[in-house]
Amino acid sequence: MRRRAWTAVAVNLTLGIPGIVPVWLLWYFVANWPLAAMGWTQREPTENDGVLPWLLVGGPVVGLFGLVWWLVNRPLRRRTALDPRVYWPASALVTLVPTLALIAVP
Repeated sequence: MRRRAWTAVAVNLTLGIPGIVPVWLLWYFVANWPLAAMGWTQREPTENDGVLPWLLVGGPVVGLFGLVWWLVNRPLRRRTALDPRVYWPASALVTLVPTLALIAVP
C-alpha cells in the first residue's frame, strides 16, 4: 500500500512541472484584476487589454490542466488506502511543490 502512495506522490510531482504554467496564469489574473481592485496589489502598467483575452487564453489552459490532473488522480485515489478527504488536498499540495520551489529559489 505504501508503494501506491509513493506512486501518487511521484505522479503529482511530475504533474506539478507543467502545472507551473496554470498556477502562474491564475496568479497573474488574480493579481491584476480582483486583488488590484481591492488595493492589495498593483496592476501591471502595460496590461491594458482587459480581462477577456486572459479568460480566453488562461481559462482553457487552467481548465485543461485541472481536467488532466483530476483524470490522472481519480484511478490513483482508488488504489490507495487514503481517505478522500486526505488524498485530494495532499495531491493538490504535492502538485504545487515545483511552483513553490521556483518561488523559493532566488
